[in-house]
Amino acid sequence: DLVESGGGSVQPGGSLMLSCTSSYGALDDYSIGWFRQAPGKEREGVAAINIRETSLLYADSVKGRFTITRDKAKNAVYLQMRRLRPEDTALYYCAATDLGDGLYSWMYSYWGQGTQVTVSS
Repeated sequence: DLVESGGGSVQPGGSLMLSCTSSYGALDDYSIGWFRQAPGKEREGVAAINIRETSLLYADSVKGRFTITRDKAKNAVYLQMRRLRPEDTALYYCAATDLGDGLYSWMYSYWGQGTQVTVSS
């Protein structure tokens, strides 16, 4: 199972770092993606990192503000979020795939339960 943590409430312009860990196996056997879903909206891909860390993908809406990284020693993938905006408010999920990297949810077979991020003044 994938487990997300690090969500919370923050003011616009603030920062949060989300963590994704696995209680089942090694995350470095998979490409990992971060997705988010706001109420009434479709799930969207935010960032993804492949196994070798040679490919980092970002949605246009978060480029320059979000950074995805791996820590293989800790079996974790992180999403550092800076300069947060109210429109970043959503439930954030991490997911794993062995189909390569991408920001399409259909590619991902394993999902966490999500962590809520709320950006509001």
